[in-house]
Amino acid sequence: MKLLGRSVLFAACLVGLATAQPRTAGQPIPVDRIVAVVNDEVITQYELRARLDSAVAQLKRQSMPAPPRDVLEKQVLERLVFDKVQLQLAREMGLRVDDAQLDQALQRIAAGNKMSLGQFRAALEKDGIAFAGFREEIRAEMTIARLREREVDSKIFISDGEIDNYLSGMTAQGGAGEEYQLAHILLRAPESASPEQIQKLRAKAEQVLDRLRRGEDFAQLAAAYSDAPDAMKGGNLGWRPLDRLPAIFAEVSVKLRVGEVSPILRSSNGFHLIKLLDKRGGGAARAVEQTHARHILIKVNEIVSEPEARHKIEGLRERIKHGESFAELAKLFSQDGSAAKGGDLGWIYPGDTVPEFERAMNALAPGELSPPVQSSFGFHLIEVLERRVQDVSSERQRSAARQALRERKRDEAYQDWLRQARDRAYVEVRLEEG
Repeated sequence: MKLLGRSVLFAACLVGLATAQPRTAGQPIPVDRIVAVVNDEVITQYELRARLDSAVAQLKRQSMPAPPRDVLEKQVLERLVFDKVQLQLAREMGLRVDDAQLDQALQRIAAGNKMSLGQFRAALEKDGIAFAGFREEIRAEMTIARLREREVDSKIFISDGEIDNYLSGMTAQGGAGEEYQLAHILLRAPESASPEQIQKLRAKAEQVLDRLRRGEDFAQLAAAYSDAPDAMKGGNLGWRPLDRLPAIFAEVSVKLRVGEVSPILRSSNGFHLIKLLDKRGGGAARAVEQTHARHILIKVNEIVSEPEARHKIEGLRERIKHGESFAELAKLFSQDGSAAKGGDLGWIYPGDTVPEFERAMNALAPGELSPPVQSSFGFHLIEVLERRVQDVSSERQRSAARQALRERKRDEAYQDWLRQARDRAYVEVRLEEG
């Protein structure tokens, strides 16, 4: 996705001239006009059309009926605006995904589809998806995920009082282990919305709810109207334990029957509708897999730049591969509290570490050394020492409660942050022009 500044706005309008097919006399000349301006960058009709075609294809793959194209077009454009705002913020903060990291992610995606990278590329191109464009979309998704981790996830605070209340509530509630599959529609309210705007948004939510009660497809209406990132997945949030749903969803989910839609829910982010797709589980606590791992951390800060930290961690990796002791190098160089113990993190439960660290750790076999792994803290080298399956013990309750509360807050905190970022940006939509 090429980002264009104001100095080249005129050139952007003429892209179509350079790429036009041979034409006969009197045939109109196609142009790639601007459909939105976001701060000092633009979104072009070509970008919008490409993303719109991709959205239609995604809905088709999921066997979901697509909304009317003009409705979906507005929805996709708003998603492009949100992406552009986030990518601009990431660039200002120096967050980037280099080619090596991107290639690793693409290989994981291909492996997840049981293909080599070459086979995966061929499959995409057979479906009419340009690999270069897909590659840059994945880079943008990774960059946004890194921004979210830094600006939202790492700043969520859970107090001891919240943990005490949570554990008390879970004891009283019972039903441990139940999981809920929800779909979600969010109608986002601007940060400083006027009473008139709120009233208009509520009226829109009531219209959507009325259409749902008349039997219209929830997934299709989510794709058409939801402002949540999962809109093109029909709003499907996947399977989640009750204790890891946002509190506003958890309270109503236990009262819904499978297939039932909630009344309109109000939060600081706007208005929500949820549908209970399915429910499962309950009963005894599950055994979980623990990982015994160690790591070396080189932090990125005002003194050490990202390239410098990466260079240093790559140098340490080479030294370990050539026989030097991981533990001794951790003691000398790691900028983490575990350094004195040779980087040993002990037994780690799912959810104990930041997502990028956990994903990289879970991909390693015992005894395997990771490539450099970037998180919001800096760059890590990770080595898995051993794994075991263990019942969740009583001493883990507070840690598990903290993680559950963190996940419960994550989505709401992200939506709140995203709304503020969008409202601070200069956005001019020109979709109706021309």
